[in-house]
Amino acid sequence: MSSAAPRPRPGPVPSPPGGHALRIDPQGSRRPSARALPVVEETSAGGLVIEHARGLPHAAVIARRNRAGRLEWCLPKGHLEGPETPEQAAVREIAEETGIHGEVVQALGTIDYWFTGDDRRVHKVVHHFLLDAQGGELTVEGDPDGEAEDVAWIAILDLPDRLAYPNERRLAIAASAVLSRRA
Repeated sequence: MSSAAPRPRPGPVPSPPGGHALRIDPQGSRRPSARALPVVEETSAGGLVIEHARGLPHAAVIARRNRAGRLEWCLPKGHLEGPETPEQAAVREIAEETGIHGEVVQALGTIDYWFTGDDRRVHKVVHHFLLDAQGGELTVEGDPDGEAEDVAWIAILDLPDRLAYPNERRLAIAASAVLSRRA
């Protein structure tokens, strides 16, 4: 065994098999990395507003477009405004996005996630609540952002098959468990 250090090869770096030569930008990457982006903290609230008029509990859910433009069914939610508590924001956001006025029964859980926008990284915390419907009519006309494109009453047992996001499907299952204990 030799203890001599390997010597660098003279000349250009050879191409890998079946590939192109390695290109190294002497200026470094001009695109900012996710680490270089500023971090923004956001807090939202929403949840499941339940009506019991059809024998089985149904939740008002909304359809909105994701960043790729695909329509996805999800729970109504939005940012806290001013000194609002998460409970107050959930009641307001659900009413704005679904047209249904509700009363908070209990907290269901919190979803915490990260995403990257064009100019920032966002750490988002969303507080979800279970609400009993107190009145109103299903409509998206009250959504000030115009994000909600459709709204529907969906049987709570069907929500895991309808909701787009796994964390929201887990919350729907938790809500179903709470409702079966209350029955």
